[in-house]
Amino acid sequence: MVQLPFQDRTEAGRLLGVELASRNLGHAVVLALPRGGLPVGAEVAEALQAPLDVLVVRKLGVPWQPELAMGAICGNTRVMDTELIRDLGISAQQMEAVATRETREMERREKLYRGGLPALNLRGRTAVLVDDGLATGSTMVAAVRRIRGLRPEKLIVAVPVSSTQACSRLQQEADECVCLARPEPFFSVGQWYVNFDQVTDTTVQEILRLSRSQTKSIS
Repeated sequence: MVQLPFQDRTEAGRLLGVELASRNLGHAVVLALPRGGLPVGAEVAEALQAPLDVLVVRKLGVPWQPELAMGAICGNTRVMDTELIRDLGISAQQMEAVATRETREMERREKLYRGGLPALNLRGRTAVLVDDGLATGSTMVAAVRRIRGLRPEKLIVAVPVSSTQACSRLQQEADECVCLARPEPFFSVGQWYVNFDQVTDTTVQEILRLSRSQTKSIS
């Protein structure tokens, strides 16, 4: 049983890596959701001796309440909460304005983090999607559906902590959803970390650069 709260994302990633390394995952690639998923994903990649890549997903917030997600976007994959959109009376124009803005930010981050390098080839490999936790799971659903289109042999979602509802939701989307802890009541991911400081773009770049230098022979 995992002891909560985690000290930080690095500790959480190390524990998640131990759990995943105990399984026979085959030829794995770790895909971390920025920014908070990168410190976790780096530890998982090290434990699995697998290459690490970044998968940029953007939440689509309600226009007048950006923290409330009405959907998420990943690449050309869009997942929308149609019931919420209908109940709040969000117009198609409002929805598209948010999607356009977040698409620009997604593309900016992709370019910044990758530095011109292409995404890793997932065909015939086990894709392990990692984040620092799941609250509603909306952004991870978009990530899973995007990665499905790239034809990995197996798709696993792996997080240190998750709400019960989000983990159940992702079990329906992925081949497997690994959650070290599903505490109740669950209000936010950050409540289960002692140190939940914001991860910067610079930190993401440094983690990816270090991981690439360590796994060139693997990837």
